[in-house]
Amino acid sequence: MQTSKDSQNQTPPVDAEHKADAGNSHSQSNLSGTRLTIDGLIDAQVEFMQQWLSKQAAPLSIEAWQWFGEQPLNKYISREHLQHLINDWLLNQPISEVMRTDIRDILHTVIYHPVNDNVPLSELVDDTQVETLANYVGSHDEQRNVLIHTLIGNETFADLLTQTLYHAINDFMETTLDKAGGVGKLMKLGRSSFEKATNRNLDEKLQAYLHRNIKDLARRAETNAQEHLSNEEVARLMVTGWARIKDQPVSHLQTYLRDEPDNSSIDHIEASIQQSYNRLRMSPYLHSLVAASIDTWYANHQADTIATIAASLYIDEQAMTQFSTVLLPIIYDALASPWFTAHIRDMLQAFYNQPNIKESLTLNNA
Repeated sequence: MQTSKDSQNQTPPVDAEHKADAGNSHSQSNLSGTRLTIDGLIDAQVEFMQQWLSKQAAPLSIEAWQWFGEQPLNKYISREHLQHLINDWLLNQPISEVMRTDIRDILHTVIYHPVNDNVPLSELVDDTQVETLANYVGSHDEQRNVLIHTLIGNETFADLLTQTLYHAINDFMETTLDKAGGVGKLMKLGRSSFEKATNRNLDEKLQAYLHRNIKDLARRAETNAQEHLSNEEVARLMVTGWARIKDQPVSHLQTYLRDEPDNSSIDHIEASIQQSYNRLRMSPYLHSLVAASIDTWYANHQADTIATIAASLYIDEQAMTQFSTVLLPIIYDALASPWFTAHIRDMLQAFYNQPNIKESLTLNNA
């Protein structure tokens, strides 16, 4: 009796291109023929496995999900795995330039989309949300006082008001003096004499006076508002302010942005996001919070099955069925690909090349 090695050596290998064209009938003829080599057997097995897997791809994917869903989380994933995943894959990496470009492009598309012209702000924020926030702020003294300080006691607002009043007074004086003739000249002379005598610029003196008094008035107004504005009045002010702007289109927000090649608000927003992310992702503070959050989450779910955790994200068997249907064309192409075929053939050749298989395998040879 000839061994499989003898049989393999006596029969030349079948041309690969001819085998691919012959299809399944060629595979069956190999099996039923009187002369069968290991190469022929491997080719037939490769073709059979590809066809079988293609037919069973859909049910196998669902069965695989069912099996995987039954496994507990802590059987395969530890707390340390999650820590490494978040730290090494997310926090230790900056936002890539490709992602930064995508963020800028998406922000521009969303902010300047034509649909914003026809959508009021009230569609983004419901009236009840504003009322809830207003009642919350109004009913908490600390938040209420912060709001009043922002509106009335803000130093930036006081500085802006000072500059506005100064320019108004200065413009009035200059215009009046120019039209006053001799009296105007006399007043200008008096102004010059005052500045020489006091060694002070009248404009600076006026600005300092306005700045000091307006800030004092702003502080008094803020104190009075905090003492006399009730919680209900503060809440009503917020609701009234919202009522004035809620019917404006979303596109109204574009008036606060610039969309110029060298001065784009979106570029500034994206750069700010990148800067904040880079600062936070390297911060020990954030790493501590992330570690504590992972510990809390893992303690709550380590005994849960994968399916239970997936269900919290609305991923159930129906969703996986739809997902696997979408993936089937990829699976079919992968099964028929040269690299998959080559791996199956290498696996089968390694199997048949085992000494015990070679010794025990009997091939029919006429």
